[in-house]
Amino acid sequence: MSEANTTQRVCFQLQVDAARLDEYRARHEAVWPDMLRAIEASGRRNYSLFLRPDGLLIGYYETDDDAASQAALELDPRTAAWEADMAGFFISLGGRPDQSAPRLPEVFHLEDQLAALDSEHTATHD
Repeated sequence: MSEANTTQRVCFQLQVDAARLDEYRARHEAVWPDMLRAIEASGRRNYSLFLRPDGLLIGYYETDDDAASQAALELDPRTAAWEADMAGFFISLGGRPDQSAPRLPEVFHLEDQLAALDSEHTATHD
């Protein structure tokens, strides 16, 4: 099976306290090396965070198994200290930031639709 068929694309949303945006940005200029390695070991890749001026934070990553990635981060002792340190930046969050962020459902992916279109085209011309 190709990577395109096994990769899960995950998007999540959090709200950063608008009064702490500069500090939040500064913390992410140099994430703790242990946290970076824990994220990598969990199977997450192509991980990005996007921050609006009002504090809306959108995160995106890819993984082969999001449930396994979540479990790995939850159990990894390297993540607890970072998440505890970062928890105060978020508004209305009940739990660890990387574990409690609401997921956003994907409604469109260009490559998937192009692949389906190409597949339909191939099937009608065989």
